[in-house]
Amino acid sequence: MQPVCQRCKEARATVLITDVPEKKVRHLCEECAAREGVLIKQSPQTTNAILQEFIKHKAGTSAADERTCPKCGMTFRDFRLKGMLGCPHDYEVFKPILMPLIERAHQGSTEHIGKAPKSAGPVIRKRAGIIKLRRELADAIEKENYERAAKLRDRIDKIDASQSSESTDSL
Repeated sequence: MQPVCQRCKEARATVLITDVPEKKVRHLCEECAAREGVLIKQSPQTTNAILQEFIKHKAGTSAADERTCPKCGMTFRDFRLKGMLGCPHDYEVFKPILMPLIERAHQGSTEHIGKAPKSAGPVIRKRAGIIKLRRELADAIEKENYERAAKLRDRIDKIDASQSSESTDSL
């Protein structure tokens, strides 16, 4: 049985509102929810549509919009409109423009590490840790924070040394 709107007590409730601080749940019809200022999207957005909106807001417009891939003919403006690249070569053509977008979308990461199952063991976790440390090292060097860069380099060297001694011990 569908719940009835708790505000008008007439229409079928199709909107569930949870007030977090009070942990109060309310069931409202769309009309009453709209009166309370709740915006309801009529159709669900696809991942592609969300990506297009993100690109439109983050990339801005510039002369880069006219950069064109010599292989497929796609411009950066086309990419912004479609949210998809035309061919693998586009990654190189638009790299100077895409990298800041990718970094912002992934909190500074431009390399996919992926997740490792807990059963994968310490070797994979160490490898992921080294990748993270190398990314931090590159960031520290770029920001000319050489003291932090030296500490990170030493940590990486220490981990690398322990891995190489472990691999020779297993022979």
